[in-house]
Amino acid sequence: MARMQWKSRRTIASFIGILFIYILIRAKYFEHRSFVFIPRVPPNQVWEFVADFSNMKYLNPTIIDFNVIEESGNYKHWKYTVEYSEKLSHWPHLPNYALAHFDVKAPTKDMFYIYSTHRTCLFFGLYCLYTESEFKFGPGNLTKGATCEEYIRYQCPTLLSSFCRHEVMYQRRAIMDNLKKKFENNV
Repeated sequence: MARMQWKSRRTIASFIGILFIYILIRAKYFEHRSFVFIPRVPPNQVWEFVADFSNMKYLNPTIIDFNVIEESGNYKHWKYTVEYSEKLSHWPHLPNYALAHFDVKAPTKDMFYIYSTHRTCLFFGLYCLYTESEFKFGPGNLTKGATCEEYIRYQCPTLLSSFCRHEVMYQRRAIMDNLKKKFENNV
């Protein structure tokens, strides 16, 4: 009888442990929007700067290194794939590695677009999360300049959603602030 109780407890404990691990690593999608207006700069100049991934090290301080592994197309429709590594801003001891596909499209009714998908892996590639992004650049409504708007849909483990949100907000704020600084200094 005692042996049966021990097996039942072990089975229940194992089930609870597996459930806890599942809840810990189960990824859910979250969304974030960023916006910045850059005065006196045409949208295509900002779009061209952001579309060149080599400028991402300036815009996003978490990127450590990158390698463009494939590219094709022309000015109106350019595609490329890049591998990059980055450190987390709130926990820099855990680097992550990503594979991103970019689809860069020139004007559609005065709007310029950069679409991207990212597969970001942690723990030596054992745990991967996905992100989708739409970055659009267009003319300002009443004044000359460029409006830059980014919509991101990203995966994060449910229990770490607050950490992920802070990380995404830090990166997006840094990108938009650095983008604004770049063009304010060049005007």
